[in-house]
Amino acid sequence: MTQALLVREDCLLVIVDVQERLIPVIANKEKVINNIVKLLKFSHTIGLPIILTEQQKLGSTVPEIGDVVAGLYPITKIEFDCFLNDDFTELVRCTGKKTLLLTGVETHICIAQTALHALPDFNVHVVSDAVSSRTIEDWHIGLERIRQNGGIITSTEMVIFELLQRAGTNEFKIALELVK
Repeated sequence: MTQALLVREDCLLVIVDVQERLIPVIANKEKVINNIVKLLKFSHTIGLPIILTEQQKLGSTVPEIGDVVAGLYPITKIEFDCFLNDDFTELVRCTGKKTLLLTGVETHICIAQTALHALPDFNVHVVSDAVSSRTIEDWHIGLERIRQNGGIITSTEMVIFELLQRAGTNEFKIALELVK
């Protein structure tokens, strides 16, 4: 059964294929990049593990994200479903986390295939404002298919405040700066 609320100790942030040759044709690319950066900074603040993937031949991860994940080596893949890549699967397994926070592109291809593969073994939360496709229609269809199969569709601010659980902490103050 899917866990409705996020539990910090069980989450893993996954950033899929936000690369230089692909991002120029992605709908709402600025918003998606900004929200992924917020999630990355927040993940660093609360100690959430992060996995970054890059599809072969699509260039490097965009600098806005690459600068925030400096020192994190991307998993290079040719597969659309990240779980078909042995390095990805092993890294997820090694974290011991059972909740995936999926971000990146494209929603109807790599995000959907990865989410559908992960269900029902993982809780899958797709961050709707931190994923996109070349067309809004494909973004909608990808999200709907994931939802129909038990994935949870969420937003950047929902993720941040669910993981915080309370105001009045230093983490809360940092999070407020990110969401302003």
